[in-house]
Amino acid sequence: MNEEWILQKKETRRLFSTATWVPLRASVKDEKGDVREAVHSSEYFGLGSAAFPPEQRAFVEERLGWGNLGIGHTVEPYAYKDGYASIDQYQYNDKEPIGVNLVFEHPQPVVGGRQWILNPDLVVALGLIKEGTNWVRPKENFVVVAREVLDKDNEHTLIEIKREFLLDYLAARNLSLRLSYYRQRVENVPALEKSEYANLKEHEEERDGGRFELLIREVNKVFGGTWAMFRMWRNDVDEEEDAPVMGPDNDGNTSHEQSQGERGGYQGIRVEGEFWRDEWIDHQSRSIRVRGDEDTNLPQFIVETDGTRMPSAKLDNEDIGRWLWFRSSVVNELLSNRGFTLHWYTAETGGIKSTSGYKTHFGINSADLITVYAYDIAKLYPWEQHLWAAHNVAPEGKVSIELLASQVKAKPADTHAVEEMLFGTMRQLEDNFRKVYGISLFTHDIDDTASMQNVSRFMSKDQASLLRLAKELVRVFSDRLNVRELRKIATHADKEKLGSNKLLQDVLAQTVGPDTAREVFAEIAGVYDMRVGDAHPTGSKVADAIKLAGIDQSLSYLRQGEQLLNNFGRAIWHVGKFMFGQSKDLSDNKP
Repeated sequence: MNEEWILQKKETRRLFSTATWVPLRASVKDEKGDVREAVHSSEYFGLGSAAFPPEQRAFVEERLGWGNLGIGHTVEPYAYKDGYASIDQYQYNDKEPIGVNLVFEHPQPVVGGRQWILNPDLVVALGLIKEGTNWVRPKENFVVVAREVLDKDNEHTLIEIKREFLLDYLAARNLSLRLSYYRQRVENVPALEKSEYANLKEHEEERDGGRFELLIREVNKVFGGTWAMFRMWRNDVDEEEDAPVMGPDNDGNTSHEQSQGERGGYQGIRVEGEFWRDEWIDHQSRSIRVRGDEDTNLPQFIVETDGTRMPSAKLDNEDIGRWLWFRSSVVNELLSNRGFTLHWYTAETGGIKSTSGYKTHFGINSADLITVYAYDIAKLYPWEQHLWAAHNVAPEGKVSIELLASQVKAKPADTHAVEEMLFGTMRQLEDNFRKVYGISLFTHDIDDTASMQNVSRFMSKDQASLLRLAKELVRVFSDRLNVRELRKIATHADKEKLGSNKLLQDVLAQTVGPDTAREVFAEIAGVYDMRVGDAHPTGSKVADAIKLAGIDQSLSYLRQGEQLLNNFGRAIWHVGKFMFGQSKDLSDNKP
């Protein structure tokens, strides 16, 4: 260690009122070696806090400090004979609540230990949920709002909250948070004159809004000294009695002894730096999350072909009558966030459901751009709006025809997304296999909605991602085929050597013949070969596989992805049609 470490000058300059994270309660100690030995160092940080209304500010500054607000302040409820003080009340004297505790203390004497509990009002007001030692806010992409630190004995040493969210809560309640904290650094050295602290002298000073004190003492004077012990006992109890009873004690039935001594001999010098400070965390009179105040930092969006922009606040009107245009990459950007899901309504329209609870209705236009009614964007949470704004472009290719049909004409298009038809077709083929052959076509089940997030036309942005989309198709279909059961009903001479697709093709050939079966499976085979090409995306083999899958490479990659899903789903539909004679309903919705 050195002078800079023991004097704590860097640490005392830092204020929590400007920090990203604000501790609400802390008792953190890092200790090396025996405190009574000549070689020892330790560091401690303790902090307590409570929130107070404006009318109590002067009183708090005058009366409260480390002694009655710091870590020694016990946060617990108390029952009087004529009343009750709940745990959230900070009381200066009995029955005098003047503030609010944001962290509660819960001693657990029976099972051992203690817990610190974040005030449930703060948790609910900010919409937090507990994940491990973190409190997260699902409505804002599961951002960590508060976090806890536990020691090796699973007891709390720190609870801190992100200042942005703390200020929002304090503003809603018109409270200011008062912190009272103490920092201590100690090092024992064999001899002062040969140490890093040879030039230091004991002193006390006002510094950075707090008080610093440096102490230099012999270890022996700190821990050494005299001791005394007094022992007293009863001498009138007969141990042989079945039910002995003791009477009042007196000089005749009591005995005692006493001893005293001195302990010491500790070597070394103890150098100790201590710092105390009280600090206010004041809100900014704005509570966007808890109170619903207007957010003045919302983005602007392009609304005209010349690039003219409008603030989100002006678009936050259900009757504004405008649409916005976005690059299709916004869908993958949104889906990369936890809790977001993609749903399809028609072939060209769908919805992005977010953790905010909103489902943003979108359409795909002729220029492969995403179009959304402006109000549907403006009503989203600010952080979601910023994600959309990053992909906002000038109008091109008009508003999606199918989106207009739904939102303007109130007559949604009678079309179906290739993604939904693909999974619906797989389900029907699976059901027919179970009914006719009494076997499970797939080795394991999948969640269609979850899988559809990765099996989507939006995943196709270039050739490499188109090949990865093919790999996803193989994963949800070919890799799940029940090879063991298919071999039981296959008739091919080399069926023990055939893979999943070839086995299903052989089962189909029993009904339509090998040539038709090969033709039906051509696009499935092409997709399977594209999957292999994912590792080596160049060369004639990849080009041949894309051609075999029926992909028109003159189309945009978004449309190539759509075509890939359509062709693969259509091939699966034909397998079912030829084998089982699909119902009229399925043929109406065929890919």
